[in-house]
Amino acid sequence: MTVVIFAVVALAVLGLLVLVHRWLWIRLVRDTTRPGGAWRRAGTVLAFALPALAVAALTAGRAGAPFWLQRAVSWPGFMWLAVLLYLTLAMLVAEPARALLLRRSPRHPPEPALPATPAPAAPAEAAPAASRSAAPGPAPQSPAGLGGAATSVPAGAGLDGAASAASAGSGGAAPAVPGVDGAASAGLPGLGARSDAVAGAGAEPQVREGAGRGTAPQAPTDTPVGGDAEAAAPAPAHDSAVAAGATGVTPAAGGGPGAGDGMSRRRFVARVVGGAAVAAAAGTVGYGTYGVLRGPRVKRVTVPLAKLPRAAHGFRIAVVSDVHLGPILGRAHTARIVDTVNRTQPDLIAIVGDLVDGNVHDLGPAAEPLRGLRARHGSYFVTGNHEYFSGAQQWIDHVRELGLTPLENARRPLPLFDLAGVNDVQGESEGHGPDFEAALGDRDRSRAAVLLAHQPIVIHDAVRHGVDLQLSGHTHGGQLWPGNYLAELANPTVAGLERYGDTQLYVSRGAGAWGPPVRVGAPSDITVVELASYQA
Repeated sequence: MTVVIFAVVALAVLGLLVLVHRWLWIRLVRDTTRPGGAWRRAGTVLAFALPALAVAALTAGRAGAPFWLQRAVSWPGFMWLAVLLYLTLAMLVAEPARALLLRRSPRHPPEPALPATPAPAAPAEAAPAASRSAAPGPAPQSPAGLGGAATSVPAGAGLDGAASAASAGSGGAAPAVPGVDGAASAGLPGLGARSDAVAGAGAEPQVREGAGRGTAPQAPTDTPVGGDAEAAAPAPAHDSAVAAGATGVTPAAGGGPGAGDGMSRRRFVARVVGGAAVAAAAGTVGYGTYGVLRGPRVKRVTVPLAKLPRAAHGFRIAVVSDVHLGPILGRAHTARIVDTVNRTQPDLIAIVGDLVDGNVHDLGPAAEPLRGLRARHGSYFVTGNHEYFSGAQQWIDHVRELGLTPLENARRPLPLFDLAGVNDVQGESEGHGPDFEAALGDRDRSRAAVLLAHQPIVIHDAVRHGVDLQLSGHTHGGQLWPGNYLAELANPTVAGLERYGDTQLYVSRGAGAWGPPVRVGAPSDITVVELASYQA
């Protein structure tokens, strides 16, 4: 049953990630680039490559991949997970702004008014209907030229009149189009193919777009004797729109190819909104990465204990948790932590789990600087859940070689109080879980007791066994906001000091980071807990 639930949850998470990546591709790639362009192709490749690297980063270590390969995929894969989180949040916030900008933008720009056509001085005599419907035959010549009669088109006919004239030219007398249309009757001497008035109007032929289209005249031309009537017909509506575009009139935006100003506006809004979201996400992740790589800061907390003797007043414990040495954080990170801890001059050092993410063979050199830890009462170590993912026993043996004292469900009586440690609850899968009876069952309860336990969830066991102070980690303080809200669902305390009955619990945010080397809203720390006596 547990396997089935895990499989269902895994499929749900995978499906959600696919939907999020597709949505981001639509908003950041499809809406901002031109089809078939280099940027569109590059964005599409990244939309597949980045999640694949993230999956590889999450699984390479447990799959037994070589350490060099783990390092190669961890940086881009884990960093993309952090960017993905904040890019998704930024785009969700920006979505209403995008919708508002598109709503306020006019989708159909107004078309400019066309100039009015002046009316001719006097209408010409209408051609008889019989002449327009005459049987096809040779066109008669005009009286002055070819000996035929000219047929005229009424002034109000406009372009339709020109079309009628064209059809007349196919079957009989060539019409003369008066007025502004300026079409001369075919073959009349002194008029030629086009009147001087039309030629002087500045009309130039417009190039028609599309297959099979030639030059579109701005005004109708004469139909030659025996010529094609279609040559004198006006351009259809499509050609008029093309001609209008050539002179600066933009067609109405429809969102499809060639929509012109409308498509450009949508792409511009998409680029502005997407660019702002990308900048916000990159800036957030960049600052969070800097906070981890510069090393943890020192935090100081005073904890009064009722049973602590006066001689132990001011006793300093440096609490280090969740270092997470691995493919990203290595030897340099360990060295920064050791230097920071030693500068605080603690009386005791407590490493409370999740020291590593990997085996001793790969990470032994990264842990080597731990030999330099210095404290008057020594350095102690308890396991975290990630030690059991990496091979807990090999690390218990190795930290002992580095000069640390492992506390495996054990207690170490110090001169002024008892120090105890329990294994992490993850060890239950290997039969080595926490054992409070072994660590605290037979102790003198009149003495103060400080317990090292990786996960805060064991606080209730600590209360039952009379522990005065429990020191924990595990939560990272949420590490990446708003992860702290999720951490609150699984832990009694996410970060800081809280009281549970007579027991106090302090949870450190940790000195490193798991997965992405990024922290947002939960800065890394090394906490110096200073014990205080009520008798002081």
